[in-house]
Amino acid sequence: MAEDGNLQIGNSNYNGEEEADPENNTMNQPLLKRHRTLSSTPLALVGTKVSHIESLDYEINENDLFKHDWRSRSKAQVFQYIFAKWTLACLVGLLTGLIATLINLAVENIAGYKLLAVGYYIGQDRYLTGLLIFTGANLGLTLVATVLVVVFAPTAAGPGIPEIKAYLNGVDTPNMFGATTMIVKIVGSIGAVAAGLDLGKEGPLVHIGSCIASLLGQGGPDNHRIKWRWLRYFNNDRDRRDLITCGSASGVCAAFRSPVGGVLFALEEVATWWRSALLWRTFFSTAVVVVVLRAFIEICNSGRCGLFGKGGLIMFDVSHVEVRYHAVDIIPVTLIGVFGGILGSLYNHLLHKVLRLYNLINQKGKIHKVLLSLSVSLFTSVCLYGLPFLAECKPCNPSIDEPCPTNGRSGNFKQFNCPNGYYNDLATLFLTTNDDAVRNVFSSNTPNEFGMVSLWIYFGLYCILGLITFGIATPSGLFLPIILMGSAYGRMLGTVMGSYTKIDQGLYAVLGAASLMAGSMRMTVSLCVIFLELTNNLLLLPITMFVLLIAKTVGDSFNLSIYEIILHLKGLPFLEANPEPWMRNLTVGELGDAKPPVITLHGVEKVANIVDALRNTTHNAFPVLDGEDVDTGAGTELHGLILRAHLVKVLKKRWFLNEKRRTEEWEVREKFTPVELAEREDNFDDVAITSSEMQMYVDLHPLTNTTPYTVVQSMSVAKALVLFRSVGLRHLLVVPKIQASGMSPVIGILTRQDLRAYNILQAFPHLDKHKSGKLR
Repeated sequence: MAEDGNLQIGNSNYNGEEEADPENNTMNQPLLKRHRTLSSTPLALVGTKVSHIESLDYEINENDLFKHDWRSRSKAQVFQYIFAKWTLACLVGLLTGLIATLINLAVENIAGYKLLAVGYYIGQDRYLTGLLIFTGANLGLTLVATVLVVVFAPTAAGPGIPEIKAYLNGVDTPNMFGATTMIVKIVGSIGAVAAGLDLGKEGPLVHIGSCIASLLGQGGPDNHRIKWRWLRYFNNDRDRRDLITCGSASGVCAAFRSPVGGVLFALEEVATWWRSALLWRTFFSTAVVVVVLRAFIEICNSGRCGLFGKGGLIMFDVSHVEVRYHAVDIIPVTLIGVFGGILGSLYNHLLHKVLRLYNLINQKGKIHKVLLSLSVSLFTSVCLYGLPFLAECKPCNPSIDEPCPTNGRSGNFKQFNCPNGYYNDLATLFLTTNDDAVRNVFSSNTPNEFGMVSLWIYFGLYCILGLITFGIATPSGLFLPIILMGSAYGRMLGTVMGSYTKIDQGLYAVLGAASLMAGSMRMTVSLCVIFLELTNNLLLLPITMFVLLIAKTVGDSFNLSIYEIILHLKGLPFLEANPEPWMRNLTVGELGDAKPPVITLHGVEKVANIVDALRNTTHNAFPVLDGEDVDTGAGTELHGLILRAHLVKVLKKRWFLNEKRRTEEWEVREKFTPVELAEREDNFDDVAITSSEMQMYVDLHPLTNTTPYTVVQSMSVAKALVLFRSVGLRHLLVVPKIQASGMSPVIGILTRQDLRAYNILQAFPHLDKHKSGKLR
């Protein structure tokens, strides 16, 4: 099925396989080739799978059945609905917390035993054997993660956050929240992170939380849904959107142990639509996540979690560091913000090029996807194991309380190839898990722990790995790679400043990580709170805010945020919050004139006409007119809008009339229920209508949404876009300002595709958006 509405402007045309043109495509063009023709086959990359894209309908379909169902609800049913929403929010937090704990335990134990085995052979000076075990284990884990994604769930590749943003914006991303996708995401994340790849589990946890929310709201997987009566309340796009918002916030909370940061992340980054009631339920979900995490941390502190170790809710605690800064520190802090904005935008630009290259490789088939992942894993393993041999051994500082040197799976002073009493600073950063690497580089009161050469090697390697790892066919997150890169140059700047600053080098690393995340992702408020909850140091608040604001401002002057770039590349029809300035000089009437005439239906329509409309179009809604002459438009008025799914339901149930008449209210309730009409059943292929039934009639009035959103033809496209996005519409009717005699009361139907800036410019090639924005 194609995109809804009576026409889509300038979307993609698909001939059976993905097409890419990296030489000619600009930043705003998706990976799937677009043709400058009016098309009705919208496609996008969901994960690594090409899918037909539909829109969601967050508008309430106010037909007669809905109105009767709403009026007939008792106070007990209303209470049941409210109680069910809070119960599901609690379950989303509970299950997300449990799965996050499972992932953390699995990663720490798998990676821990791998590093212990490597450390054993290193301690015996059997470096080649250690390399083989390290590389072999990483390749095996990567192979498992990649094969699962490629074979069973292509939509599980990547972080999933761009697709979640698109869904909450009103784009139905197929197979994105299924049970198979969630299971592959969980197992794939464990394998990819434990393999030492330069990726994190934070983005996948956001996707996993959203999958949990979606599955709970619909009663389970598509083929095995639970048909409980109270779940019928959530059989609509609006409530499912709220649940997925709670799931995304819970995922961030589980990844960073940051409940308030999770709520703000959902508000600032992924959610398009927000209200105070949703804020409370989202906060409740994240609170449940924290309770679950805290309970398991207490269990693990007793030593019953294998190699998981001990710790608290604070992942990278720097609260013991005395934060002192003076006016002179404004200069290095400003430099960190500027560097973060420049490097973040440069990273986005280069990653955009790499993703285009990977798309060409992935088009060649499943084997090439697996080989690409294994190649990246092999390069990563060799570099992580081999580069520490370039570092000089540093003597242990006897005044430091931590054990030095160590050769286990963790520790801040790894011995590696050094003699007793000495440690290898590069091995400390490389031969450990990514979380421990961040802890090590954030370590405070250790001004001479890492040499400048080692920090440069660390920074350069993770810049390369951050570019080549994201985009392979494994679940992957961007948060941790960016933190690793940012902390490196932050610590380097702190080392250069030396005695000229009172700020600890570990805090410089924290500021560097925050600045690069703001420069790449362009988040501010949520990042600020997440870093405060990560580090447990409120005294960092003023300079963290300062750094984030500078980095975002600098980054915005160069390009889009990384998630917006990925949205464009995938071709997901995301509607931006702010219209382009030239859209104010184009009216919806002009937009409607570029489209073929609207297909309308009578209030009481012949079955043959309905079948013809469904068979010859892919539109998902049709205006219903009443009046003297619907065919010519004379004396007609708009009764409402009927969905394609409802027409298919009518034909399948054979709700036909022998004569042209209006039906009674009891006749409709006898045949249909509001729960049935909430189902998205639009498969017309298996509907067989006899020739005698073709001459019968259907009364469309009871199933028609009598209050669709309409705009007059003189309204600017910019204003229509704001209305469409704010309300969460699927269809927007354009009506004449004055209905002349013989004129139809509907000029056209606007859909999501019609209001996208890229598509408008394809339909109006003479629109000069760089100057006045007027048609030349």
